[in-house]
Amino acid sequence: MQKKQTRLAGIILAICCILAVIVFFQTRPDTTVGEKKITISVINSDSSKSTFSYDTDAEYLGEALTEQGLAEGTDGPYGMFITTVDGETADESKEQWWCITKSGEMVNTGADQTPIQDQDIFELTLKEGY
Repeated sequence: MQKKQTRLAGIILAICCILAVIVFFQTRPDTTVGEKKITISVINSDSSKSTFSYDTDAEYLGEALTEQGLAEGTDGPYGMFITTVDGETADESKEQWWCITKSGEMVNTGADQTPIQDQDIFELTLKEGY
C-alpha cells in the first residue's frame, strides 16, 4: 500500500512539473530579433545618475549589458547576478544589490531572462538591504 501511494505521489509530482513548464513557455515575454535601441540609466550609491543609449542585437538585457561592458556579474540559478555596473561594485557586507526596473517598474526576472524590445528604458539602481 505504501509503495502504491509513493508511486502515485511521484506521478502526480511529475505531471505538475510538466504543466509548470508548459505554462512558463506559454506565458513568458517574447523577445525581438534584430537591432534595437535601448536606454539604461544607472543610479549609483551616492544617488548620481548616468544614462547610456545602445544599439544592440541582443534579445535579453544581460547579454546587452555584458556586450557593452556596462555590467559584470556571476552566474547564478537565474542567470547573471549583477555585481558591478559602470565601475561600481555592490558591497555584500552592506547588503547592496543591483535592482533592475523597466520604465519605473521592477522586473521579476534576472538580467539574462529579461527580454528587450526596441526603445525600452531600463534602470539599474544600487539598493541597500535585502
